Amino acid sequence: MSETLYSAQSRPLLVVISGPSGVGKDTVLQRMKERQLPFHFVVTATTRAPREGEVHGRDYFFVSTDEFAALIESDELLEYAHVYNDYKGIPKQQVREALASGQDVIMRLDVQGAAKIRQLTGGGAALIFLTTTSEEELVDRLRARKTETPEGLNLRIATARKELERLKEFDYCVVNHDMSLDDTVDKIIAIIESEHSRVSPRVVNL
Repeated sequence: MSETLYSAQSRPLLVVISGPSGVGKDTVLQRMKERQLPFHFVVTATTRAPREGEVHGRDYFFVSTDEFAALIESDELLEYAHVYNDYKGIPKQQVREALASGQDVIMRLDVQGAAKIRQLTGGGAALIFLTTTSEEELVDRLRARKTETPEGLNLRIATARKELERLKEFDYCVVNHDMSLDDTVDKIIAIIESEHSRVSPRVVNL
């Protein structure tokens, strides 16, 4: 599949990839980066500790609670939320600069963060819901990660089940099948290509 996606004259898009914990959002974005797709991938700021293999500035901006509070007070976050006892937020300036340069912007967010972006942009962002083939598969993936305490795992499972019910708030749904990572990426690319063919393009004002 060609990675030349669209005419340079197209209006840049703000694309949100979301879905419950465990559906593979990080893995999908990592494969998109490996394929050197011409997007700006937003780096989220978070107060949680890095997991094994995660790098500051590449996977997340890992900040203290006080540093995160300073970002809120200075209005430097596009959106932020308290998720699983930690804070996550999108630094505003990097999104504006990427859109101004003509790049499509890809944003990885939890479901409540995606809802905030839709409200903020008035439908100007394209929202993609990433999911699994079934709720049972999602629960199995969360258990297999073994990164949580039993209490933390139960919270993630309960939250994921509620988030699955919010599918209709999104523009597109992509099932991330096991062992089919490139197929998932191809589907997301196809969505972005179709968005660039809209007769009435989305407009983002931030």
